[in-house]
Amino acid sequence: MADEATLSQSTVAGAVGAGTVPRRRLSLLTRQDKLVLALMLGIPTFIHLLLVWMPALASIALSFTRWNGVGGLSTIEPIGLKNYSDIVTIYPPFWPALEHNVIWLAFLVFIATPFGMFLALLLDGEVKGSRFYQSAFFLPVVLSLAITGFIVDLFFAPEQGLVNNVLGTTRPPNLIDWLGTPGLNLIAVLLFAGWRHAGYIMVLYLAGLKSVDPSLKEAAAIDGANARQTFIRVTFPAMHPINVVVLVITIIEALRAFDLVFVVNKGRNGLELLSVLVTNNIVGEASRIGFGSALAVILLAISLGAIVPYLWRTFHVDAAEGI
Repeated sequence: MADEATLSQSTVAGAVGAGTVPRRRLSLLTRQDKLVLALMLGIPTFIHLLLVWMPALASIALSFTRWNGVGGLSTIEPIGLKNYSDIVTIYPPFWPALEHNVIWLAFLVFIATPFGMFLALLLDGEVKGSRFYQSAFFLPVVLSLAITGFIVDLFFAPEQGLVNNVLGTTRPPNLIDWLGTPGLNLIAVLLFAGWRHAGYIMVLYLAGLKSVDPSLKEAAAIDGANARQTFIRVTFPAMHPINVVVLVITIIEALRAFDLVFVVNKGRNGLELLSVLVTNNIVGEASRIGFGSALAVILLAISLGAIVPYLWRTFHVDAAEGI
């Protein structure tokens, strides 16, 4: 019996050493945990597919049709690329709206974003009351764009507005109709859009400045670089990931602007934007769902032109680094 026990033990030991005895994998998740995870992942995914992807795909399909939304799906008439052709050839508001979106983007990129970066640089140092200033500059971001639109009305109303009362231009012939004059109303709205955008950019760049290795600044100072040279040649390049995120966010903000101009004057009289044209055609008096869907697809394509390169670069760099 002792010999048999010794033989059995040596056989098992040899089998284990050879890796032939299966090992039972211990799972840290119970069946209940797996069910909870499935629900937590499945429900948001289903809602996302239902409310985002399905409408997006439906808009792409409807953009090749003529439909006023009345009479059911049987009244949908396929017309190919005619909606897109009409948009760029015989639809007058399209090119002014696209121009306004470009102006909006240029203002955010070259004025609001640098101003937000400047605020971040000021508050990154040892400034007394830095927390208060950060909260004050970020406060406009907390407000909805609709509320910001009402604030624009309070500032630039022809007779009761703060600006005209300060300038003394509340009566003809000196009356300035800021919100009724094309060009002036765009400037007025952009000032408040930039006011809101700068606070958001400030927070992003504050986080970026905190993430820069202090040894890089110390090395630049040892080499004799001043504060401006250190920022341009060391700090700013080191924040490249933040710069890319800021650029993408700025492009999206310029394209999705809707609430602000719609509250001010329904997106008319010099405030036409692509997003406003989509709304006017789909839910407006015209109720041209196919035509409005084509405008939405154009807006989506422009947005993807900024988002896809960012995502590709992000995942490509992560894959190259083995993340």
